[in-house]
Amino acid sequence: MSNPFEQIEDQDGIRFSWNAWPSSRLEATRMVVPIGCLYTPLKDRGELNTVLQYEPILCKPPCRAILNPYCQIDVRGDVRTKLWICPFCLQRNPFPPHYKDISPNSLPLELLREYTTTEYVMMKPPSLPPVFLYVVDTCLDEEDLKALKDSLIVSLSLLPPQALVGLITYGTMAQVHELGYSECPKSYVFRGSKEYTLKQIQDMLGLGANAGRPAQPVRPGQPMPAAPSGAQRFLMPISQCEFTLTTILEQLPRDPWPVDHDKRPLRCTGTALSVAVGLLESSFQNTGARIFLFVGGAPTEGPGLVVGNELKEPIRSHNDLEKDIAKHSKKAAKFYEGLAKRVSEKGHVVDIFAGCLDQVGMMEMKTLVTYTNGFMILSDSFNTVVFKQSFIRIFNKDADGALQMGFNATLEVQTTRELKVCGMIGPAISSNKKSASVGEMEIGVGGTSAWKLCGITPKTTVSLYFEVASQQQQVVQPNNRGLVQFVTLYQHSNGQFRCRVTTIARSFADPSGPEIAASFDQEAAAVLMARIGVFKAENDDIADVLRWLDRMLIRLCQKFADYRKDDPGSFRLTDNFSIYPQFMFHLRRSQFLQVFNNSPDETAYYRHILNREDVNNSLIMIQPTLMSYTLSGPPEPVLLDSVSIKSDAILLLDTFFHVLIWHGEVIAEWRKANYHEQPEYANLKALLEAPKADAQELLMDRFPIPRYIDTVQGGSQARFLLSKVNPSTTHANAGYGSSGAAIPTDDVSLQVFMEHLKKLSVSGSS
Repeated sequence: MSNPFEQIEDQDGIRFSWNAWPSSRLEATRMVVPIGCLYTPLKDRGELNTVLQYEPILCKPPCRAILNPYCQIDVRGDVRTKLWICPFCLQRNPFPPHYKDISPNSLPLELLREYTTTEYVMMKPPSLPPVFLYVVDTCLDEEDLKALKDSLIVSLSLLPPQALVGLITYGTMAQVHELGYSECPKSYVFRGSKEYTLKQIQDMLGLGANAGRPAQPVRPGQPMPAAPSGAQRFLMPISQCEFTLTTILEQLPRDPWPVDHDKRPLRCTGTALSVAVGLLESSFQNTGARIFLFVGGAPTEGPGLVVGNELKEPIRSHNDLEKDIAKHSKKAAKFYEGLAKRVSEKGHVVDIFAGCLDQVGMMEMKTLVTYTNGFMILSDSFNTVVFKQSFIRIFNKDADGALQMGFNATLEVQTTRELKVCGMIGPAISSNKKSASVGEMEIGVGGTSAWKLCGITPKTTVSLYFEVASQQQQVVQPNNRGLVQFVTLYQHSNGQFRCRVTTIARSFADPSGPEIAASFDQEAAAVLMARIGVFKAENDDIADVLRWLDRMLIRLCQKFADYRKDDPGSFRLTDNFSIYPQFMFHLRRSQFLQVFNNSPDETAYYRHILNREDVNNSLIMIQPTLMSYTLSGPPEPVLLDSVSIKSDAILLLDTFFHVLIWHGEVIAEWRKANYHEQPEYANLKALLEAPKADAQELLMDRFPIPRYIDTVQGGSQARFLLSKVNPSTTHANAGYGSSGAAIPTDDVSLQVFMEHLKKLSVSGSS
C-alpha cells in the first residue's frame, strides 16, 4: 500500500507534519510537534510538469496572492462580469481580457484541481547567461593537482556555450587570470597576506569606472557586447575562451613557494575568495553566478586563516571549540560570514569542494554555502570517485538540455488569516519581509514571510514552520480550511525568469475528535524535529538539545498514546505514531547531534546536507536502511539491529553518506576459498553479486556520491556498521547462544529506551 503522504509529495513536493489542524493556538501547542512542512519548490512532477507561457494572475495589492484551484470563480456573462474571489483576502478580482473564453467546461490549467502546483514564464527580457568562476588551490601534490585539472577541463565541456567563465588560482598569492589576453598567459597577482577592500580589488583589476552599473541583458546565443567595465577580460563566454582556459589549466603548476618539512603550505583561501566576490559584485549584480571553490587544505595565510602554518599547531577540534581555545576560529568564521552576506545579497552562489584527508576549515566557511544554497563536497582527495563523480553530477541536464540548476531564487509564503509562518530552516537567508502572514513565534530564520535561496535545484528542500493565529477555541465549521501559498521566483539556466506557485489547503478539525491524530505524518515530523534539533545544536549545548528532544517525545506520547496511568504494560501507539520514537532514538545517536569521533568540518558537512534533502533521504541519514542477503531466501530488509549481524549473511547498509557491503565470517571464508568461481556454487556467486548490483543502483542518482565500502566481519571498516545498529546485544549482556553480534558499547539499546519512554509517559512526568 503506497503512503498517501508520498502521493501528495509527488504532486506538490510538500509534506506536512500534521494534515489536519486545530483551530486555536493553545490546542496547537498541546500537539507538541509544530505544524510544519518540508517543501521541494522545483520538484520534478513527471507528467504534471507543464510550464505556462504567460504570467500569473495576481490579486489586488497588498494581497497579491496568485490565482489557484481554491479560488471561487464566477464565469457567467461576458469578460467584464467574469471574476474570481481570492481565498486569502476575499477580494473580488476581474479576469483579464485574454481569459474571455473561460467557462465551467473550459478552465485554464491553474484552476484545475491536479494543478495545485503551476509554473509560469515571466515576461521579463532574458537574463545574462550564468557565470561560473573557478577558484583553484595550487598547494596540492602533483597527482592531486593533475586529477583536479582533469576534472575541471571535463567540466568546461559540460557548461552551456553562452555561459561566462573565469579562473582564479591561489597558493601563497592569489592570481586572477585574464582570459581575454590570448598572446600569452597573463594574470593579476594579489598578496595572500593582505586583506583587500572592494575598491582596491576593483582598482587593481581595472573595474573601477563602471563598477556596480547593471549589465545589459543579453539573449542566450547572442555574442556579448564589449564590456565597458573591463570584466569581460576575466569572465568570457566559454565558446570564446575554452582553448585559452584549457591551455592555462593544462600548464598550471603547483604553487612554487618552498615549504619546509615542519610547515604547512601558505594558502590564502580567504584572499582568493574575497577577490572572486569583488570581481562578481562589481559587474554581475543579481545575475546568476556560481563561485566554485576547490580547497586542498586549511587556510594558513591572510584573512580567514584557520590554522597557523607551523605543523606543531594542530587544527581545532570539537574539544577546542567547547573550551573556547580555538584561537583563529571565531575571527575566520566572522570573515567568511561577511563574505557570505555580500554574496547572498547579490544573488550569487558559493560551492566548496574539499579534497584533503585533514580538515580544510569547512566549519568556518560553512556560511558561504548555507546562506547561498551552494554544494558542499568533502572527499579525501581530488583523485577519489566521491569528488570526481559528484562534481560532474552538478552539471546534469534536463530533457531540454538545460542545466538542472536555477539562480537568484526567492521563496515567499502567504497564509490565510488563521495561520502564521514562524520561520524556515534550510539553506537560505531572510528577505526581511514583514507581512500579515508573519507569526510571533520564531523557529529557524523567522520574522519574515520571504527568503532568498540564491541557488536552487530540483532536489532543494526547505522546512517551514507555522502557528495557529487565533488565541480562542473556534467552533470548527464544516469545510473550514486554512490555505498556504508558496511562490518561488528564479532564473532558469536557459535565461528565462520563472515563477512556480504551490497552493495547499488543509482542514481545521476539532481537537477532541480523531482527525488530527490520524493526520500525523511521522516521517515528515521526525525530519522537521531533526532540523530544529540541528538548528539548536549550532548554538546550544548538545546535552540541552538531547534533553529537549526527549521532553518533546515524552509529551507527544502522553498526548497521543493509549495507556492506563502508572501501567507501562498498557502503553500503545497507533500505527502512524509507532515508528516516531525509533526515529528519535536513532537521531539522538546520529552524527548530527553526537560530535564524538567527527571533526568540526564533518559535523558542518553532515548538518548542511540534512538541511537541504527531502523526507526520504533525510530518514536514511537519521535511520539507515539495512538489507540482508542469504542463501536461504530472497534479499529482505532487516532491523537496524545487532541481531541482524549473522555469520552466514551479507548485509548492505545505506547511511546516505556511505554504502557498505558487509560479509559475514562464513561467507567471507567461502569467498576467500574461491568457491564462487566453481560452477557447482553458482548460487554463491549470485549471492555475492546481488548486493553489489543493488549498491550500484543506490549510487546511480545519489548526490553527493556516497563512499563505497566493501568489508568483512571483524574487518576495520565493519565499524561503520557496528556504530549504526541498535546495540540490543552488547559485550556486557551477550550470553552463550545469544543471536547476532555483541556490540562493544555503553549506549542504551532501543528496547531500554522504549521501556524508559513508556515509564515516563504513563507516570505523567516530562
